[in-house]
Amino acid sequence: MNKVKQQRNPVLLVHGIYDTGRVFDQMIPYLKQRGWTVYDLDLVPNNGNMGLDTLAQQVADYIDATFEPEQPVDLVGFSMGGIVSRYYVQRLGGINRVQRFITISSPHHGTWIAYCRDGIGCIQMRPDSVLLQDLNRDIGMLKQIDFTSIWTPYDLMIVPATSSQMPLGREVIVPVLNHAWMLTDSRSLAAVAEALATPVQQFKIPSGKLPSGHLQNSKFKNKQPSTTKYSVS
Repeated sequence: MNKVKQQRNPVLLVHGIYDTGRVFDQMIPYLKQRGWTVYDLDLVPNNGNMGLDTLAQQVADYIDATFEPEQPVDLVGFSMGGIVSRYYVQRLGGINRVQRFITISSPHHGTWIAYCRDGIGCIQMRPDSVLLQDLNRDIGMLKQIDFTSIWTPYDLMIVPATSSQMPLGREVIVPVLNHAWMLTDSRSLAAVAEALATPVQQFKIPSGKLPSGHLQNSKFKNKQPSTTKYSVS
């Protein structure tokens, strides 16, 4: 049996609220210098006025238009972009395309800062929102892929900061003093690169759309028995 050649997947970066793809201007060259092909997109609108589920469709459309159907991808979502990416993975079939999924300072359980605005996207990022409850109800789906949450306990945008914690996958705590610095601090960048370099089971994605949860009982399932926690000093 021929071994599948190990190669790095293309990486798609998804930005947060009020940002564009330019927020990754330090991360992109950092990853490119280490051998990754990196892509980013601009979510429109980026101000929280549109539902995160609708923005997730933009991610789905971008991936479908940019990559061949059989090409697996790795996904990195920052802040709101992590929840947008989760919706794509868990509700729009991304579970069948994404091999590595990294969130950086994302409000997986909501943030009190989201009460500062009334846009639907902001409402969906409030603690116990309908959208977050829906995603967290079957959070176990993420065990099918290699998942990492990178966050800082000093985050003043994700309140409480522990909202970025997840009960599965890999957890990396980086003691950065500012939400935005999570995309520029050398320790955060190194944590992203390390997560992207983690070996995972190789699989070929059949052409066409696959039903949600297709890999649930597949021999290609990447098993993650529990959260693995790391702190970076």
